[in-house]
Amino acid sequence: MSCQDDPIPLTDDIVAERAARLAKVAEETCLEHFGEADLEYVIGTEVPVPGGAHETLSELAVTTPDAARATLEAHRHAFEKQGLNAIWPRIIALVVQPGVEFDHTNVIDYQPAKASALSQMVENYETLIFEAHSTDYQTPQSLRQLVIDHFAILKVGPALTFALREALFSLAAIEEELVPAKACSGLRQVLEDVMLDRPEYWQSHYHGDGNARRLARGYSYSDRVRYYWPDSQIDDAFAHLVRNLADSPIPLPLISQYLPLQYVKVRSGELQPTPRELIINHIQDILAQYYTACEGQ
Repeated sequence: MSCQDDPIPLTDDIVAERAARLAKVAEETCLEHFGEADLEYVIGTEVPVPGGAHETLSELAVTTPDAARATLEAHRHAFEKQGLNAIWPRIIALVVQPGVEFDHTNVIDYQPAKASALSQMVENYETLIFEAHSTDYQTPQSLRQLVIDHFAILKVGPALTFALREALFSLAAIEEELVPAKACSGLRQVLEDVMLDRPEYWQSHYHGDGNARRLARGYSYSDRVRYYWPDSQIDDAFAHLVRNLADSPIPLPLISQYLPLQYVKVRSGELQPTPRELIINHIQDILAQYYTACEGQ
């Protein structure tokens, strides 16, 4: 990513020089405060814009082995200039693009054949693995294959807040079934009102007519709604929702209707059917896919 007055794209040399300066400060600070430095580093020049692609995607270019090698050499040279030769073995990963990404409504799934040359290239570096950004919404099978192919650090973000939003919308739907309209939290409407009143987090991302933008605000994979949950009005509505659903047990048929995976766990006794437990477990289902991919179980 470029800073405000930077050229787009930045060269490998500029990125590497900045990384080396940051690493030097980190090493010096660690030594000053702890007497030793054993930090490990992830480097790279292919860190994408956070939150997924703004445009609709159909395919994605995979980092070439030559580009990966050039990035490594640029960083090696920059670290040498800063006198950081000794920490090079503590550089554990290089950020690359293995061909995974998502836009507002689509996911580009991992295709191992397209990344095979890149995957084989890293085998020449004994202590190095790859970090893959934007692995959100990949299938469990794709996540596992990424790890097998040495893309062993899987970065995830919006998929987790997307799961949070799913759980909250589901609980809001349950609330509307159980609670008189005047006593409902109105979480979804409060959220929509705040997003319309403060559009800075989504306006440049979501396009189309009014209905398309409305759907994107609520359901886009890029999940720009995640920036609004800390808002005091929305937080109050969330607290109201939780209170309403905590007053009495949530009927099992409604959990089955709106949170079917959690329903199975509630029925088996693994999960308590409280609002907070249902929310957390829904998010944990996504995290579990990453744990399984990395553990190979």
